[in-house]
Amino acid sequence: MLSTPDEDELHLDWHRQGSNRLAIVSHGLEGHSRRPYVLGLTRALLAEGWDVLAWNFRSCGGVMNLQPRFYHSGATEDLRQVVDHGLARGYGTVFLSGFSMGGNLTLLYLGEQGEQIDSRICGAVTYSVPCDLAGSADMLALPSRKIYMQRFLRDLRIKMGEKAQKFPDLIDVSNFDAIHSFHEFDDRYTAPLHGFKSAPDYWAQCSALGRLKDIRVPALMVNAADDPFLSQKCFPESRAELGAHVRLDVPKWGGHVGFVEHGNDGYYWSERRALAFLQGVV
Repeated sequence: MLSTPDEDELHLDWHRQGSNRLAIVSHGLEGHSRRPYVLGLTRALLAEGWDVLAWNFRSCGGVMNLQPRFYHSGATEDLRQVVDHGLARGYGTVFLSGFSMGGNLTLLYLGEQGEQIDSRICGAVTYSVPCDLAGSADMLALPSRKIYMQRFLRDLRIKMGEKAQKFPDLIDVSNFDAIHSFHEFDDRYTAPLHGFKSAPDYWAQCSALGRLKDIRVPALMVNAADDPFLSQKCFPESRAELGAHVRLDVPKWGGHVGFVEHGNDGYYWSERRALAFLQGVV
């Protein structure tokens, strides 16, 4: 457990084997550090000699956080604290990886660090990144994406209900059933609880797309062409958008965090891709 400056806490899963190299893995929306995609990458990295730190966003991982706020796509102050915590343990090399919302968070953090990034951070690999948050919210609001949206809202309703019991003056879950999209959820909960004016203001400030050009370490973004969550803007092609250090891979298949093609080594395609990228970076 890692205490935060605002008297909250982040819960960490460490996988240590005495390495001098650390990989920090960030999960996706309503995920946690024990999701299969996190554990699969962790297993592959451990086999390559890395220590791994998989962390849980506030309110995730089975433990409700202490403050009214929870997590959001631009909470880089939390990722920064996790990275600093890892660096303080003496690692000589640190690698970042993130899935979905955790991918946006990772790239946004790297963009904010810019030229000031710690020299021990060697690079990042991210998957299924909704780097255009407004466009991704529009995609998930489509009738054909209803099953995904219902699943997210079901989980979020439970979480917000628990927070409403603890902070009844700040959080109201009455008429939650009227919420059918992230436009409504983020406008009612995410934006006001985290200091944003509105859902569009939140999306504009926290989308990684506009900060990719500021990244100064090798970073790979893997977004499948058939990802049902991603807008067209989540596939930037120009160097003006990607900058000098970010590479975009667009496999034909993969859906959303579904790069599950097995190889003879037992790894998923996404895990083999991460290891190959690392070989060229470290």
